[in-house]
Amino acid sequence: MKRARREPSDPSSRAAGTALELLVHGVGGASAPELLNDPRTVRVTGDDTAAVHRRADDLDAEIRRDRGEGPVPEAYVWSNLTSGSGARALWLLLLPFMVVNLAHWMRPAAVGRPRAVRAYALCVRLAALTLTVLLVAAVCEVALDLAAWQCAGVRDCAAERAWLAFFSPELAPGGWWTPPGRRLVVGALLPTALTVLLWYLSRRTWRAYESQEPPEPDDDPAAGPHDAREPEPRSDPGAERGPLTRPGFWYGRRLVARLRAAHTAAALLTVAATITAPALRFDRRHDGPAALDLLGAAVGAIIVVVALLTCAVVCRRGRSERRLDRELDGPRVRFLPVAAAGALVLSAGYASWSRPGWSSEGRLLGDQAFGALMVVQWALVLALAVIARILYRTAPAPRTVLGGLAGPAVTVVACALAGVLAGGGAQRAASWLDVGTGPAAGGPPVLLGWHAALLVPLLLVVLAVLLGFVVGAVRRTGTEADGVRTDYPDEQEHRPSADPSQAGPEDTDRARAIARARSWAELTDRAPAVIGTLAAGTLVCGAGALLGAWVTREPPGRALSAAPEPLARAVELAQEAGSWLAGAGFLLLALSARRAYRDPKARRTIGILWDVGTFWPRAAHPFAPPCYAERAVPDLVWRVQTWTRRTRGRLVLSGHSQGSVLAAAAAWQLAPDIRGRVALLTYGSPLERLYGRWFPSCFGPESLAELHRDVHCWRNLHRRTDPIGGPVLLGGEHGRAVDGTPLQDPLAYGRTPGHPLPAPILGHFQYQADPAFAEARARLLERLQAPVVPAPRHRTDRGHHRPVPGARGD
Repeated sequence: MKRARREPSDPSSRAAGTALELLVHGVGGASAPELLNDPRTVRVTGDDTAAVHRRADDLDAEIRRDRGEGPVPEAYVWSNLTSGSGARALWLLLLPFMVVNLAHWMRPAAVGRPRAVRAYALCVRLAALTLTVLLVAAVCEVALDLAAWQCAGVRDCAAERAWLAFFSPELAPGGWWTPPGRRLVVGALLPTALTVLLWYLSRRTWRAYESQEPPEPDDDPAAGPHDAREPEPRSDPGAERGPLTRPGFWYGRRLVARLRAAHTAAALLTVAATITAPALRFDRRHDGPAALDLLGAAVGAIIVVVALLTCAVVCRRGRSERRLDRELDGPRVRFLPVAAAGALVLSAGYASWSRPGWSSEGRLLGDQAFGALMVVQWALVLALAVIARILYRTAPAPRTVLGGLAGPAVTVVACALAGVLAGGGAQRAASWLDVGTGPAAGGPPVLLGWHAALLVPLLLVVLAVLLGFVVGAVRRTGTEADGVRTDYPDEQEHRPSADPSQAGPEDTDRARAIARARSWAELTDRAPAVIGTLAAGTLVCGAGALLGAWVTREPPGRALSAAPEPLARAVELAQEAGSWLAGAGFLLLALSARRAYRDPKARRTIGILWDVGTFWPRAAHPFAPPCYAERAVPDLVWRVQTWTRRTRGRLVLSGHSQGSVLAAAAAWQLAPDIRGRVALLTYGSPLERLYGRWFPSCFGPESLAELHRDVHCWRNLHRRTDPIGGPVLLGGEHGRAVDGTPLQDPLAYGRTPGHPLPAPILGHFQYQADPAFAEARARLLERLQAPVVPAPRHRTDRGHHRPVPGARGD
């Protein structure tokens, strides 16, 4: 790789009519030599994380008169934003946080419902807060309850583990750390360290990824502070532009900092409450010093007050998107974690007070804590579902996933993932420490045991649904194979027989292979049914687990021990299998993520989910993986605007797969005088198939139609064999002009003079190898020959510009 060189900036050297193609790769990434098809490339601008590259021969293409025909190719390489060292695999362990952050952006498109929009965002933020509390409570369950409280308090358990013998009252009588309260303080170091680590990662990754400021908007100077998901009431539905056009959409510094402070405080308060609660219970049952009672009351009051302040901070409005919000909240928000840390220190001092006769018995964290948290999550999901349906009915879109209930369903999935990880970790830790296996009360909370037992039937239901879809795909393969040959009419003329019954074995296998690729590609559209089934099954199993735990107050194996032996044995086996599955799932996530980040082929198998999840800003959960688009989109906007304004040339923004989403997001952010000189070429694009259906408030039909009006011209290429990309599905003539007919895949059915060897089935990749790609790019450049700049936006119409006759070229 050669050293970067600066581009010519002399205005006199600008060549009129220069064309540029800015390539943006998709999931899995690609190197600059691969994108530019040249081993000699130069980094034009950027750093080791994300940069724009050119061929070495094209470095001075703007001032050369002998370069030849065709646009100058440039490549924006952003793969290091989502891949890199194996240490980033740890982010996948925070998958529930990423999933609940997705629910925030799955809000249905709404018209004239600002209060409902605010309520939807609030419910998602509160649900995200409960996930942080659940994660820290699960770590407290392992470190404080199972290890410090139960195992260290039993002689046999502590004797088998040398690292706990120092805390055992029987093995180290009279030791300073043997009282239960002091053991809890030592155990609290683990969840506290986890909280500090999450805070540090959130702060560090924001600086590394999301701190890039977009360009200052050139228009709409009257835009003021406004909530991220809260459009102002308006009388004209067409006057409000989509969220992705707002200048501050990709700069969420204020909201992320606010939520980071609130979630850090909530995590520390969870640890403080876990330490304080058993000491308070003991003091109420036994007469102690008045000063101790006063200290306990003060600590409890401080925890409650700081918890209320934390909830108030989370309930505040979202970020400002109508301007670049460079400010931060006041000291009350910034010092909220400090107040929570102070409460934790006071609770540690209170629990460490010497209390004669205090011993650790039973469980520290009972079913009441986890059960109450579960009920709160259900209430939030129910409220979210009601609000989502209200919003959906104001502007129903037929292809919206689950009738607008995608957000509530995904929130349920996030809660289920967090519960599985928490329950699996607690069950495995209890088995390793050998606590709760005897007749005495102990071990993890009963509710977690019921969750593990019901995990197996839930997975069986989901697997049955998936199996049904697979069987349907196999059946469609056989049905569609007979019609594949008719899609290649030019080859039918040279075939001895077009009758399927007279086709040879090789011909039949070829037809079935193409039909199989098409059928399996359609399985992507069945994902909503899987998510809906998983969400509904989770609610049913969660209700059964909560009811079983509260009624029996025993793990399912013990509760049904008197049942007939086959049933009792099956329940016990389900509990054990669920426990192992949850623990294995935790380990599998870590190993899969590490392998995916090191192996590009493995990355592509989970890349679509990961790249979709980390595409969106952290608007609901600050501990979710960082948003790479808050770096990539401003990069693209800066490059497009600076190049076009300097050269006055034409530019094709060319994006594949996830790169097409980044390209579209950048096109929405361009200034009006730039959009008239920019064409959009997307291929293998999930803009409508994935983003439009799952995120209708940002990528719905109205938003995509607005994008088509904004850019000078747009062409989208897709194949029936592509499991990710698809048509944009704009209505009327515009839809046919953008999408056209699906590309043939493979390029040739059999052996032809142009393809003497069998052509491969390309599916989602190698769109540029299709002759239709070069043809589509050439047509876009022709339309850009005489660009017409859109009229400037006016304050009165809130950023809407009037269409200019002749500006389209469709």
